[in-house]
Amino acid sequence: MITRNKTPSKYVYYGLYLYFSGLLLRRAAERLSYIFKRNHVSIWNWIQKYHPKRISSKRKRIAEYIIDETLIKVGSQYIWLWVAIEPRNRQILALNISKERNMLIAERFISGLVRIHGKHPVSTDRGTWYPQACRFLNLDHHIHSHYEKSIIERKMQYIKDRAESFDDYFPCKMKNCNLNHIINWLTLFVDYHNKERNR
Repeated sequence: MITRNKTPSKYVYYGLYLYFSGLLLRRAAERLSYIFKRNHVSIWNWIQKYHPKRISSKRKRIAEYIIDETLIKVGSQYIWLWVAIEPRNRQILALNISKERNMLIAERFISGLVRIHGKHPVSTDRGTWYPQACRFLNLDHHIHSHYEKSIIERKMQYIKDRAESFDDYFPCKMKNCNLNHIINWLTLFVDYHNKERNR
């Protein structure tokens, strides 16, 4: 009887991380092989099973959405990073990037949350785009309490530091880049972060 060795999840994530960093499959497998022997076909299979566009499809028990946005630098351009967390377990519910910040982008981000997790109250800073978006989506909206402000600011800084570190090590050299490599890497990072918080 042939037994197959299942690859530990930390090595699967590292293989995906290498690929989303911009390495070719063979080069990613070569780097991974320094710590865990797997070939490029294994990494290709992991990519097929991983869906980087969606952070979570499972419904969670959610008290409210705590949402914020911050400006980050990617290569030579600045982009807006949008993040939503849940206050009880502080998991990241959604994450996105945009080149602008306005009511339409805020509404699209929040409507994506509602589509996956249902309608819940929304807590934000004093940005004028949030109340308008919440009214349009028929959601209760309030300004962050001190506690909510504290946890979202810490989480934003945590993500921002890692996003900018990623760009330092793996700068994009493409002209007019669509930034898909950044959103793929951030989504992979969030997926791993949430699994670690669930342990």
